[in-house]
Amino acid sequence: MTDTKHKPDNPLVSILLNVIIPVAILSLLSDKEKSFGPIPGLGPVWALVVGLAFPIGYGARTLLRDRKADFMSIIGVISVTLTGVFGILQLPAEYVAIKEAAIPLILGVVIVVSLKTPFPLIKKILMTEALFDVEALKGALKEKGTEAVFEKRLVGLTWGFASSMFLSSGLNYALAKIVLKSDPVLQREAYTAELGKMTGWRHGVVLIPCMVVMFFVMNKLFNTLTELTGRELDDLLAARHRAKPAAGAEPETD
Repeated sequence: MTDTKHKPDNPLVSILLNVIIPVAILSLLSDKEKSFGPIPGLGPVWALVVGLAFPIGYGARTLLRDRKADFMSIIGVISVTLTGVFGILQLPAEYVAIKEAAIPLILGVVIVVSLKTPFPLIKKILMTEALFDVEALKGALKEKGTEAVFEKRLVGLTWGFASSMFLSSGLNYALAKIVLKSDPVLQREAYTAELGKMTGWRHGVVLIPCMVVMFFVMNKLFNTLTELTGRELDDLLAARHRAKPAAGAEPETD
């Protein structure tokens, strides 16, 4: 049977299409009267359209290719699209700041509220088949009789994960307020360049602190799973499971 799964994208390609190219276009080509070497300036509207087309197209392509709705990809596409729309409509910087803060804030609240439902989102985000051998994990918890304990600890992990969203919300708002100083109507070129600068700085000012929080959350998750299952982490990871040949399977031949 042919394996229809796709290999994960190169992280460098993702960074190039989602960060470097959009930032360069928004920062360097937003003034129609100036050119960057042989590349002519696009003007603020077209710089936004062309620059934002890369992350939007990349996110849409990932969703279509993998045939499943990745929650974080959807949030990313929505955020980038709204940034472009706000810029083209020349909305005040305050609107952009509120939008930047609202998306991670809403996501954090939804994750926490979902704990009260039969389908907590934290399981969809952290307990994925891309990371864990989910069936082996469930079986190990059931075997040890620690399923209820894990559900209780999942509450603490949820708040830890949500805290990274709340931190992102505050930092995004502060960054937008600091960077977006130009009038979107009277200083369109400068305003578009500032949008590009904000997009570039976000990955250092916002992403790194949030990744530190996420590192501690994931470390706590790994320690919890090994403690409650009595197994080594390698035995629970999806990559280890995929590397093992199925019983009775014949080696592949060209």
